[in-house]
Amino acid sequence: MAARDPIPAYVHLLRARDLIDRAYAEPLDVPSLARAAFASEAHFIRSFRAAFGATPHRYLQGRRVERAKELLRATDEPVTEISLCVGFRSLGTFSRTFRALTGDSPSGYRAAWRARGEPAVPFCHTLMWDRAVPEKPDGAGGDSVAA
Repeated sequence: MAARDPIPAYVHLLRARDLIDRAYAEPLDVPSLARAAFASEAHFIRSFRAAFGATPHRYLQGRRVERAKELLRATDEPVTEISLCVGFRSLGTFSRTFRALTGDSPSGYRAAWRARGEPAVPFCHTLMWDRAVPEKPDGAGGDSVAA
């Protein structure tokens, strides 16, 4: 009989997700994230997507865009500087990814935010509302808590 891992697999995935959350501006790749999760690359990608609703790369991009949105709202730094600060290597990739995730260009997002005159939202609140929630697989019933 094979020995069972005493630590559930999701704990290993949380190590990789925490690494992304902590070091989003650094160059991160799937092999290093898979090593952090103690998994093979293919298994890590499949497991991460099942657990968090996005591939590790898309999750990392989302994290970088979340931080960029905060910097666009709170600073007057040029968009190019913000893109480099959050870990993108080129302005084109940053702009394309930002538009794909938010529906607006970085400068358009900044202009619209300032035109509304809304106060800056603390980053912790942004994280609560911007993160994608993974969908339940087909046929999965909802867990209910008995009162």
